[in-house]
Amino acid sequence: MDLGLKGKKAILVGANGGIGRKVAQAFAAEGCDVAICGRSQEKVDKVVGELSPSGVKVYSEALDVTDVAAVPAFVEKAAEDLGGCDIFISFTSANPGTDTDDCWETILKTDILPMRRGIEAALPFIEKSDAGAICCISSTGAVEEFMGVQPYNALKAAVMNYSSTQAQALAPKGIRVNCITPGPVFCEDGPWAYIKENMTEFYDSIMAQIPTGKMTTGEELARTIVFVSSPAAGGMLGANIVVDAGMTKRVQF
Repeated sequence: MDLGLKGKKAILVGANGGIGRKVAQAFAAEGCDVAICGRSQEKVDKVVGELSPSGVKVYSEALDVTDVAAVPAFVEKAAEDLGGCDIFISFTSANPGTDTDDCWETILKTDILPMRRGIEAALPFIEKSDAGAICCISSTGAVEEFMGVQPYNALKAAVMNYSSTQAQALAPKGIRVNCITPGPVFCEDGPWAYIKENMTEFYDSIMAQIPTGKMTTGEELARTIVFVSSPAAGGMLGANIVVDAGMTKRVQF
């Protein structure tokens, strides 16, 4: 299937590792130019090196997404360097795991606000695209109990609502907005690799909830995100796509 991504431009915030890295690789494999950023220059450079053989144009920066000006400035520079923006996705995330004011503020500053600021900055460029798409990343922690009372789950639920309302607001401008809701995703440089090695009992308890007996891989999730963001999924907007290997048990109406 031709996803129609060759020559398109994707700006990815927080794609210097984990799921974002896999998505950057998948976009590049489809011939899509890519902009990536992340906190670590070393990790950013590593991903750039991985993308280079694909022959696509790559723009990169190391930055702190909690800096109010950082993500909008990155989007502006990336769009200028790539020659526009067709697709925007933010992958930044944090989960301190406790219900305190500090944790709420950490997640807002690290996850929610960089996404919102990035979308706002990208919109003037995406409006000029003939295949404009925005993908918001939520979590199955938002739809079923997961690790107790914590702001991460509540704020990831807010991402679903934000994505849905943005989809309705931006559809008349030809921009599709969708939400992807992953369960646990295993990447070799992601948190579940660490948990597997260092928190064995917790890891095993999560695996016991997955009927397939395996976590979704970063590559599997990346292919879903890239398809939903591509012109091949042109009729899909306002959707919430759960990718969790069957971990959540609710009926997905």
